[in-house]
Amino acid sequence: MRRLIPVLAAALLITACGSGASESEGAGTAFVAGDGSIVLIAPEERGPAPDLVGPTLEGGEFRLRDHLGEVVVLNVWASWCAPCRAEAPVLETVWRQVEGEGVQFVGLDTRDTEAAALAFLDAYDVTYPNVIDADGRLQLLFSDTLPPQAIPSTLVVDREGRVAGRIIGRVTEATLTALIEDVAKS
Repeated sequence: MRRLIPVLAAALLITACGSGASESEGAGTAFVAGDGSIVLIAPEERGPAPDLVGPTLEGGEFRLRDHLGEVVVLNVWASWCAPCRAEAPVLETVWRQVEGEGVQFVGLDTRDTEAAALAFLDAYDVTYPNVIDADGRLQLLFSDTLPPQAIPSTLVVDREGRVAGRIIGRVTEATLTALIEDVAKS
């Protein structure tokens, strides 16, 4: 029975994370966990990404426009989000694999406290920059491509600054790597 409980708990967690209908509370804001859908947009159908500009948790400033010529992976997360905690090691692993190869990762920490976000970065050894979005306004810049309450979500922006792909929900190493490779080729 002791062995069965962790298996059942994991199955429930996977089911909750994969359902577009599940909701959780965090920082007083309900969010809808993504359904795991992956979209790759054909180059001729891509629209420009908004110029995300904001302060980073590391003390600098991030400006999406400064990364034209690179593939940018933008991950929307919050420390209170269980699927975000589960995918953090995957994002860091993929980042370390592609760092220096014309790919830039950036996190968008939304509806969170700075202290909780910094503790999250420390706990998961996240080394790419993370923009502070305490009130969710920066995430809303992407409302034409991201549901405003879908956390976690990941966008991939092509070298020309256009939204090229997205994953709504928790990423896997294989799907994220494949999406980055597809966008880098186009």
